[in-house]
Amino acid sequence: MFISNAHAAAGAAPGGEYGSLIMLAVFGLVFYFIIYRPQAKRVKEHKNLMSSMNKGDEVLTNGGIIGKIAKISDDNDYIQIEISEGLQITVKKDYVSAVLPKGTMKSL
Repeated sequence: MFISNAHAAAGAAPGGEYGSLIMLAVFGLVFYFIIYRPQAKRVKEHKNLMSSMNKGDEVLTNGGIIGKIAKISDDNDYIQIEISEGLQITVKKDYVSAVLPKGTMKSL
């Protein structure tokens, strides 16, 4: 009503013809550098941590349990952690959040 038909039909985007494509590319780059790349780095570090665990290492689980690895299962998915002398629990390897320095359990 207030806008002439010729002006409304032009439909030119404010950023030109490629403005929306440029904005989409910028959004994709921001998504990659802010979200995807750091998450992929954390996953890679956790996989390296899981593959480097050996018998006798002191570990911290996601639940906050600290113990020493007593046994690694044959299929490499589960480990037995000795919490105190004679007390062992079985934990899935994925739930280990950190390998602690030697002697950490004795210092607690």
